[in-house]
Amino acid sequence: MDIRGLLIFLATGAVAGWLAGTIMKGRGFGLLGNILIGVIGGVIGGYLLRMLAMAAGGIVGSIVTATVGAVALLFLIGLIKKV
Repeated sequence: MDIRGLLIFLATGAVAGWLAGTIMKGRGFGLLGNILIGVIGGVIGGYLLRMLAMAAGGIVGSIVTATVGAVALLFLIGLIKKV
């Protein structure tokens, strides 16, 4: 992965984390928090969408996939915090 790919990867994670934070809590988690949530969400979203036989391509598809996974991650964290 070159520097351009890494920057796109981090930017995609940041956007997905910010979107998930906005959807779930009404605010973001700061730049590093958004990147972390977005990157982990990308892994979770890729797994979930593959299980459902859904695929999305390109940068927009990557953002959508990571956002879906990040929302699922934040939902699970919210359930754990309530217990």
